Order: sequence, then C-alpha cells, then structure tokens
Amino acid sequence: MKKIQDSYFFRAKRENYPARSVYKLKEIQARFKIFKPGMRVLDLGAAPGSWSLAAAEYIGIAGRVLGLDLQGSKVAFPPQVTFTQADVFDPGPEFMRLLWQTGPFHVVISDMAPSTTGNRFTDQARSAALVLEAFALARANLRLEGSFVVKFFMSPGVQAFSRTLRKEFSLVKSFKPQSSRPESFESFYIAKGFKGLPPPDPGPVPDLPG
Repeated sequence: MKKIQDSYFFRAKRENYPARSVYKLKEIQARFKIFKPGMRVLDLGAAPGSWSLAAAEYIGIAGRVLGLDLQGSKVAFPPQVTFTQADVFDPGPEFMRLLWQTGPFHVVISDMAPSTTGNRFTDQARSAALVLEAFALARANLRLEGSFVVKFFMSPGVQAFSRTLRKEFSLVKSFKPQSSRPESFESFYIAKGFKGLPPPDPGPVPDLPG
C-alpha cells in the first residue's frame, strides 16, 4: 500500500504512531467523545496499531483494547492492549477466547478496508462485506449504550445501512475527518447509544481451569 507522505504522515512519525490514520480517530474523539477512562474497546482492522494506541491513551491503564487484523503488527503495545493476527471472517478459537474474556465492550471501532482490485463494483462489495461483519461483531459484543465507529466507502447500499444503524443506536452521524485524503471516498459512521441487550453470559470458557 502506498504511503501518503503529507503533513499527517510526518506528524505521525514525530509523535511515534505507526500510521497517519491515528488522526482520524483523534478527530472522532474530539468531536463525539467516544472514549472514557476504564472502557473496553474492540479494534477491528487494528494493524499497524495506531488506533489501538490512541484508544489505549484515552481509556488509560484500567481499560482494555482487543485488536484484530489479518496483517501483523510490530508495535510495542502498552499492557492494556492485546493484538491478535487473524481473519475477521474466520478469527479462530484464540480470538474467540480473548473476545469472551475481554468483552462485552463499551466501544467497537473498525478502520477495516479491503485490498482493492481496481474494479469499482468488486471493491464496493468487499468494503460492504467488511462493514457488515464489523456491525455483526458490534451487535454481538457491545454493552447497552455502547458506541460503534466504522469506516465505509460511498456505495449504493450506504443509505440502507444507515437506516439499519438508526434502528440499533440512539444517535448516528456520518463524519469525514479532515485528516482523510480529500480525494478519498471514505467516511465514518459514528453510532452511540446501542439499544440492544448485552450478550448473555455463555458460562465458563471451555478448556480453561476453574
């Protein structure tokens, strides 16, 4: 993936973040106040690690961040962050164990984006699949009144997804950070006040003592 070497890129280098995308989350936090100390956060599409690092700063040492990405990360994360390399569509038993141990979550964030092919319809379909998977994980693992932040690309299905979000959350806003590239079609949905019930207690984790 081509690196965008603009002012945000060099700022990220100076401030020891692995990617310029951190400033998108910082703008979201400044505008919508998603994070508070002690929260538990699920970070989807976490590599190389900028969003997990920023979330950890906001929630403090008493909080927890569980990150997942198909790509690995070389970041030295603080103690409250656990990073797992896995496929969001088939994360495997280790991630499911961590999900059970860490959740339910106050916030689910997703900066996931597909590998592009150059075919607009294929790329839109792949992006939509990631958005829907992130939404499914959010619905299954958010606490009551929790928040959901998800990146999306403009496509014919965006309005229908927006209506679905509005049924599940008290507040839904679309937001394009200034740190997004002007030519990019990306934007974010910020959803707060999850209306669903928290996941039921599944009982003891299999294969763990006690």
